[in-house]
Amino acid sequence: MSDNKVWFITGAGRGMGADFARAVLGAGHQLVATGRDPKRVAELLGQSDNLLPARLDVTRVEDALQAVRSAVERFGRIDVLVNNAGTFEAGFFEELTPEQIDRTLAANLIGQMHVTRAVLPVMRRQRSGHIITLSSTAGLVSAVEFTSAYATSKFGLEGWMEALRVEVAPFGIQTTIVNPGFFRTELLSEQSTHYADASIADYDDRRASLLEAWKGMHGQQGGDPGKLAQALLAIASQEPPPRRFLAGSDAISAAEQKIADLQADIDSNRQLSTSLGFNT
Repeated sequence: MSDNKVWFITGAGRGMGADFARAVLGAGHQLVATGRDPKRVAELLGQSDNLLPARLDVTRVEDALQAVRSAVERFGRIDVLVNNAGTFEAGFFEELTPEQIDRTLAANLIGQMHVTRAVLPVMRRQRSGHIITLSSTAGLVSAVEFTSAYATSKFGLEGWMEALRVEVAPFGIQTTIVNPGFFRTELLSEQSTHYADASIADYDDRRASLLEAWKGMHGQQGGDPGKLAQALLAIASQEPPPRRFLAGSDAISAAEQKIADLQADIDSNRQLSTSLGFNT
C-alpha cells in the first residue's frame, strides 16, 4: 500500500473535524469528509480531486451505510476512520432531561457505532484498517460538575473501543482511542453545547457560577486543534499505532491522577479485596 490513504472523517463540517480534514488533504491523502450538510463541508474545504463530501448524520443508520457506499465507489477502500462527531449536553444530572441524555448517547456513542459498523465490512475485506475514535479526558475521569451525560457517553465509548480492538485485530484492523484535553474548538459554542434548564432550587447557588465558568472557557482553551490534527496524521503512520493517545499536557495530568487514585483505592482495601475467594 502507498503512503497515501483514504480517510473517512465524521463531523468534518466544523470545529476539530474541519481541522482534521484540512490536515489530511494537506498531506495528500484522499478524504471522505462527512457532515449533516455536505454543501457546507464542500465550501469549507474547497475543491479537490481527493475530496468527497458526504451527507452523514451519525444517528441515522442509512446515512452511515450510504456514506460508506459512496466512499468505496469513489476511492475503492477506506484505510482510516475517524469517529469525531459529537455533542455536549451540560448540566446537573437531575436537571438534564431524559431526552438530553438520549441525544448525548445517540450522537457520542451509538452514532459512532453506526458508522463503525458500516465501515468494518470494508476493512475486513481489505484485511487492514485503522479506527481512530475521539473520546475525551471525560472518558477517563470526570469529577467535574455539568459533565454527567457527556462523561457517560465517553466512558461507554472507551469500553466499546477496548472490546472492539480485540475483536477486529485478527482481521488486521487496529484501533486508537484519543483523549483530548481542552482544545480551542467549537465544543463549548452555543451551536455545540446545550445547557439544562434550571429546575431544582437546591442547585441554584452553584448553577450561575458554573454556567459562567463553562461559557467563559469558550475560545480560551489552551490546546491547538491544528497541532492535534498533525498528531493524528503522525499516529496513523505509526506501525503499530497506539492503543491510546493522550492529547495535551492536561490530558496526561488527568490520566496520571486517575492512575494515582486507582492505586490509592487498591492499597486502601487490598487485604479485604484479596480475601474474597473460596477457602481452600
